[in-house]
Amino acid sequence: MEIWNKFKGTKWKKSIDVANFIETNYQEYLGDSSFLKPISKKTAKLWKKCDSLIKKENISSVLDIETELIMGVDNYNPGYIDSKEEVIVGLQTDAPLKRGVSLSSGVEDIKKNISRYGFRLNPTIEDKYKEYVKTYQKATNQLYKGSIQKYIDHHLLDGLPTDFDRGRIIGDYRRVALYGVNHLIEQKLNDIAKLSQNINNITVRLIEEMNDQIDILESLKKMAKRYDIDISRPASNAKEAVQWLYMAYLGCIKQNNTFSNGIGRNMAFLDIYITKDLEEGIITETEAQELIDQLVIKLRLVRFLHAQKIEQYNIGLPINIKESIAGMLDENRSFVTKTTYRLLNSLNNLNNYPEPNIVVLWSNKLPKNFKDYVSHMAIKTNVIKFANDDMMRKIFSTDYAISDCASALMLGKQMQLYGSQLNLPKVLLYALNGGRDEITGETVIPDIEQITGEYLDYDIVIKVLEKVLKKVTSTYVDALNIVHEMQDKYHYESLPMSLHNTLISRVMAFGISGLANTVDSLSAIKYGKVRVKRTKEGLTNVFDIDVDYPRYGNSDIRADEIATKLLAKIYQNIKKNKLYRNSEHTLSVISNGLSILYGKHTGSTPDGRKKEEPFSIDANPSKESEGLLSTLSSLAHLPYKVCLDGISNTLFIEPSLLGDDIVNSSNLSHVLDGYFKQGGQYLNLNIIPRQTLIDAYDNPAKYSNLLICISGYIVDYAKLSKEQKDLILKNKFYDKLQ
Repeated sequence: MEIWNKFKGTKWKKSIDVANFIETNYQEYLGDSSFLKPISKKTAKLWKKCDSLIKKENISSVLDIETELIMGVDNYNPGYIDSKEEVIVGLQTDAPLKRGVSLSSGVEDIKKNISRYGFRLNPTIEDKYKEYVKTYQKATNQLYKGSIQKYIDHHLLDGLPTDFDRGRIIGDYRRVALYGVNHLIEQKLNDIAKLSQNINNITVRLIEEMNDQIDILESLKKMAKRYDIDISRPASNAKEAVQWLYMAYLGCIKQNNTFSNGIGRNMAFLDIYITKDLEEGIITETEAQELIDQLVIKLRLVRFLHAQKIEQYNIGLPINIKESIAGMLDENRSFVTKTTYRLLNSLNNLNNYPEPNIVVLWSNKLPKNFKDYVSHMAIKTNVIKFANDDMMRKIFSTDYAISDCASALMLGKQMQLYGSQLNLPKVLLYALNGGRDEITGETVIPDIEQITGEYLDYDIVIKVLEKVLKKVTSTYVDALNIVHEMQDKYHYESLPMSLHNTLISRVMAFGISGLANTVDSLSAIKYGKVRVKRTKEGLTNVFDIDVDYPRYGNSDIRADEIATKLLAKIYQNIKKNKLYRNSEHTLSVISNGLSILYGKHTGSTPDGRKKEEPFSIDANPSKESEGLLSTLSSLAHLPYKVCLDGISNTLFIEPSLLGDDIVNSSNLSHVLDGYFKQGGQYLNLNIIPRQTLIDAYDNPAKYSNLLICISGYIVDYAKLSKEQKDLILKNKFYDKLQ
């Protein structure tokens, strides 16, 4: 292919290897931000129209819904915002912010959701879909009998991917730009030919899936052709590289209706094309910035239509389009490029907005100019998150990205089977109540002995807890094995999977909610003195703490050791169970909105938390800790090796902690260096006065688009429920280091 002759290297030409293409051709940038340009006239006009539409949508919640067609890669006519001003084109439907309808997660739930916005699904579509299509939701629910359904009904398990498309699958969208769709199809056909030489149940399944992938790639070409774009061939310049990459991503969000659609790690890749065009005089720096700004605009218009029940555990209903930036190639060379800066500059040109989620893959060895600039932008915008590249790079190589809240995946080589979270405080209460639900009194986990006595004995509690964990994790595995087999069977994500290698590794994501409350409860039992009061039926319903105890989050090794041992024990129990498609077991400490939902359905716990109160967010402490460094030290103790799905820390810092405007960026860099050097993995960083959020709570009209980072998402504070705002204000806002 002629365009390939303009780039260095041969390995990436012989096989699909985007990482090698980048390593061979990108240029690290060590300079500062002085080269950046403001928004172009075209983009300014475009964003003004989009901003106006978004404000209208904010009033009505949903601007428009396409009810005559079902979502699909090539099911809609081309959509434009303003074709005269658009450099990068393509919309999910035929109009900006018009939502498509996906029925794959259940017809009735989506139908109800459409009606509450004043729309009605074409009854012919509904009837035909019910007659000819079996949804993965229906298939899963048919198999969720016995203990699984009982766990769900009692909120021991919730947020399972039965009511939404699972997401968390990052297609390597760069492949469409580098190779063109025809070459990707050719490679798939070659793989089919090789697999056909050894027919068995595994290869037959792969061959069938790859044929689905080829079909959907053909549909992707047709969709792009509607916009007069020929993605059958490789991109030949910077504009095409951005457009081709976006077309691939657009196809995926036309196919899958989820709330987690990471776009990957693209800035170093796109910078290769932009640098080439700048050197050849094809574009100017203003036009280079324009390409990135318009890509960002398109990502900000992504919308989905979910079942109403999802709102209860998905805080703020974000789309969560994560773009991972920076990180290191090796000990001496970073992936910081001028286009990395251009993406950050889009926050200046287009103002703050929840999407895309920018995650900085942080290393102490990143160029100082970049560390200072990204720290400055984090303080200015409050929408940048950070992850530990030095730690993750050793596990996931150099070409990985964050897929959802805090989980890393190797691009094009690995996919994740999403798994929600286990209600850990309720697990502890079941151990204290002989397997009975502490609220209903129903036996949910049989054959668990009742703990008696006025005071709780730590050794006895741990012994029974381990027995409960063994049973709970086994059922948890069954639930995820079922839902993911049904999703693959009835709603296979053929397009993002077509942008992966044929043979990939799979990880299954198990999570826990309420870690801090559980750790503090166990610490109170071990180091304090917890007296139990029981109902006449023998259920524990009140805990009195007679002696104080060490709390998680204060860098107290006694509490932190309980946390690390508990995580290890949960992981060991999960690993004893075989997973669907030989997936790798992974664990996370991420709560999403389940900290509120689970709290509502969980009784009082031995740490002093009262019945129906929410759990602490993510891996955050449940009680006020001392200073910032103490908290970060505790969280850094959590073992990432057993929590490869992510350890999310949602941190709130008073701006005064960082000092004056001259030094605050450097001070933030030092805090990040210190946390990640200790072994911290992920940080949702909020640098905002608590008083500002209190004022926004009381006077929301004064604070349009006030954004915060929470549980791996960026959300508009004004759109949160009262309960969600209360939970946020309950967090510690650190104003001192120690």
